Amino acid sequence: MSEVDERISRIQQHKGIVGLLIVTYKDDEDGKEGVPVFVKSTMKPSEIEQTKLYGVYLSKLAVYARNLIRDLDPKNDLTFLRVQCKKYEMMVAPDKEYFLIVITNLDQKQEAH
Repeated sequence: MSEVDERISRIQQHKGIVGLLIVTYKDDEDGKEGVPVFVKSTMKPSEIEQTKLYGVYLSKLAVYARNLIRDLDPKNDLTFLRVQCKKYEMMVAPDKEYFLIVITNLDQKQEAH
């Protein structure tokens, strides 16, 4: 098992984890806004449409947040983005080429405490 797979496995063992996505974001041939490309997903196959939505919207949000931070201070960069709603918490850790997205069910997470 590779180091990446070991880390993914360790993250998934935490209570409330719904899924983990690794997404890369590439611009299209015309240089227009790109589309996310899924590298890995631990979401259930029955949730493929929901997985695509998470990947598309959260990676776009992270790109916009990164651009905003760089516009405000070119020496700064986005290191972590956390979005919370009533039921889920989505955490995005951007890297140079990838976004690591972890989705947590808050109800299950709170039951563990």
